Amino acid sequence: MDILWELVQALVALAALGLIVVLVVAHLTAEMVNVTRHENEKYFLTATREKKPFPSLHDPFSRELSVVIPAYNEELRMPVMLDEAMEYLENRQKQNPSFTYEVIVVDDGSKDKTTEVALQYTDKYSADKLRVLTLVRNRGKGGAVRMGTLSSRGKLILMADADGATKFSDIEKVEAGLKDINTGSDNLAISCGSRAHLEKDSVAQRSVFRTFLMYGFHFLVWFLCVRGIKDTQCGFKLFTREAALKTFSSLHVERWAFDVELLYIAQCFKIPIAEVAVNWTEIEGSKLVPFWSWLQMGRDLIFIRLRYITGAWKLNSTHKTD
Repeated sequence: MDILWELVQALVALAALGLIVVLVVAHLTAEMVNVTRHENEKYFLTATREKKPFPSLHDPFSRELSVVIPAYNEELRMPVMLDEAMEYLENRQKQNPSFTYEVIVVDDGSKDKTTEVALQYTDKYSADKLRVLTLVRNRGKGGAVRMGTLSSRGKLILMADADGATKFSDIEKVEAGLKDINTGSDNLAISCGSRAHLEKDSVAQRSVFRTFLMYGFHFLVWFLCVRGIKDTQCGFKLFTREAALKTFSSLHVERWAFDVELLYIAQCFKIPIAEVAVNWTEIEGSKLVPFWSWLQMGRDLIFIRLRYITGAWKLNSTHKTD
């Protein structure tokens, strides 16, 4: 009996030591918010290839809507998405001339012709409607979305994936969701597209292992970071300008788990969040590798929580961009 008790004590001590080590590692390896731009990232090109400076999210809005599209090696998939988006936006402007918009394609250090393909749309529609922000190095999807958002002019800012997995006209659904919750004078609200209603069908098509990973990830999101949102990872999210400034200014995670940190920050600031069902189709060519990407996201979820707990990361919505 004494040996059993000593074994239990040893295991408890080992677990406590392990937790302390993880806390220390999480704290010491925490990276600060990096919104410093390379000189080339401060400008976009016009149709005549003249360099013009990007505005700042800190400036007053001058467009009704900004659409931020992160793109990494998307020369093949992006044209389908841009054709759909631009057709919708142009038709909406024709029906309502007071509606103004911009699209910002953020080339996240691509090795293909993503920038060149996007600039063809600048040539067609003008740099006032479509701008390309080419990052000098690959930051990750979260870093690309943040840099594009910090360069936007919209009263509302939509994050949309370059693969066109979500039907672009579903922006009307997330807009309606935003209006339902945006009732305060501070104009803080976020509306998230959601694929949760499609989960039963997707589970039937997945392997048991991938289903296990998916539910494990959902549990970690709920347990560590975000409550009340069934699908944190859908790349179709609409922010008021004020909510975007408050959340993206504090964002640290630049890769796959950035959506979770964004929503965690929003809930810490008590920003209302709507979750709206959208049409979604899986598109071939995903950059996410199921096992390793989800493993990385799981690690990031644990570190997000621990770094805020230890004070390594703090909520701060006052960062300026260079």
